Amino acid sequence: MPRRMFPFLDWPLSRDTLRADVIAGITVALVLVPQSMAYAQLAGMPALYGLYTAFLPVLVGALWGSSRQLATGPAAVVSILTGTALAPVAAQGSPEYAVLAIALAFLVGCIQFALGAFRLGFVVNFLSHPVIAGFTSAAAIVIALSQLNKMLGVPMARGEVFLADVLGVLQRAADTHLPTLAFGAGALVAMAAFRRYLPRWPGVLITAAIATAISAATGYERGGAVVGTIPAGLPEAKLPPLDPGALAGLFLTALVIALVGFMEAISIAKAIAARTRQRIDANQELVGQGLANLAGSFTQCFPATGSFSRSAVNFQAGARTGLSSVVTAAIVMLTLLFLTPLLYHLPQAVLAAVIMMAVFSLMQFDGIRHAWKAQRHDGLAGALTFVAALALAPHLDIAILAGAGVSVLLFLYRSMRPRVAILGRHPDGTLRDAAVHSLPLNEHVVAVRFDGQLYFANVPFFEDSLLEIAARFPQAKHVLVVGNGINQIDASGDEAVRLLAGRLRDNGVGLAFSGLKKQVLDVLRATGTLAAIGEDNVFVDEDRAFAALGARVSR
Repeated sequence: MPRRMFPFLDWPLSRDTLRADVIAGITVALVLVPQSMAYAQLAGMPALYGLYTAFLPVLVGALWGSSRQLATGPAAVVSILTGTALAPVAAQGSPEYAVLAIALAFLVGCIQFALGAFRLGFVVNFLSHPVIAGFTSAAAIVIALSQLNKMLGVPMARGEVFLADVLGVLQRAADTHLPTLAFGAGALVAMAAFRRYLPRWPGVLITAAIATAISAATGYERGGAVVGTIPAGLPEAKLPPLDPGALAGLFLTALVIALVGFMEAISIAKAIAARTRQRIDANQELVGQGLANLAGSFTQCFPATGSFSRSAVNFQAGARTGLSSVVTAAIVMLTLLFLTPLLYHLPQAVLAAVIMMAVFSLMQFDGIRHAWKAQRHDGLAGALTFVAALALAPHLDIAILAGAGVSVLLFLYRSMRPRVAILGRHPDGTLRDAAVHSLPLNEHVVAVRFDGQLYFANVPFFEDSLLEIAARFPQAKHVLVVGNGINQIDASGDEAVRLLAGRLRDNGVGLAFSGLKKQVLDVLRATGTLAAIGEDNVFVDEDRAFAALGARVSR
């Protein structure tokens, strides 16, 4: 129990580990400071709140999470979800908006902590990988386009149709503020060059520092947008705003952010764990993420989660335990206390470039393409989620819920119509799909394989399939269901077996089963259906079934 309550007690600390974690923590902090201010902008919050969210949530997420390399804090997808959800309710940057964002962090923390504490992490499985791939790919495009006006230095309307807002920005392209465009484009080129040629250097921080120096030297703030004054000091610890009406209105958005944020966190945690051979506990990670957001809501933060880019930097820099995130949080604390005056001249266009550069890695079109090749229905769910997210933006929460709903419906559709194959004897002695392998059939004992559980949704399909097959073979004396693929049976399936056996018997055809699993036999035996169809019609395997049924036919 103490280890579950305090997972950081399991960190394997040593002198070498301490050195590696300090280096990794400093490296991540150099990325996090400018990135956190950029993501605050994405969430519709002043830059100061990004630094707040980069402080305590980073520390708490590391101490109580499961992954030792996961870097918690502001993240692109969660920030855009926060911004798009709250923009219709309050003016971005206003005190009312900040209150709602902090309340949202509180709700997200409560949901994640409750799911983890009650070991309900499996609920995130309803967000399939193709749906997440489609959503994050569309979100990356929305995020990048949302920064277009800041790169050009023109205003952007905030309406109900995001793509229409982007079109409005493009129509104002003639009014582009050239120094702003120069800062934004130059920052993109510089960060791309660092990523390609000097990947170990803190390219984001160096780019931001150079841009800030040029901005200060040229007086850019007289015509362009800069970060401006950031009050020095740590965030004030106080109760988050808990207006019941506001919390009720934010609950659906909080649920989506909680699930999507956790999916992002657990995905990168598992990817890193595959290389470090560390065991990841999804429920413990939910607890860690939940506590991080709860702690953040008490220190004026918007919702946070694990970051793909910073976790990768953390791992590549050699982090061995969550101590690296403790070091990162300490550096952010020093920044809040002493370094905020240095950020005054940082151009907003550079923060927009930071966001654009960060979201390129979120595009997962290969994931959708792979899903289409593996299972058309999964690929369709991913593609529909992608289209819905673009079309419904800024209402991205509705898009991902729609994608999850489509994914579940398509799964149910597949399970309602499982594969039914008529089997023939292959030259190697096994039973295989007769249509696929062009095998001869036994017209007196027709063997059928049912590949799926037998439950209420596919009972009609099961009955119709077997009755149709029986009608196709008028000389059949027995229909043998090879049941190795039937893993479960419910009350509807049990009743269907009983009724089907009676209907076939009335037509002079016996119903037999082979290879039924224990859990299926237990249900049939408990309800009396096994006695109704006859225990002598249930066989251990298909070979014994064919031998016994063939002997009956020949008598």
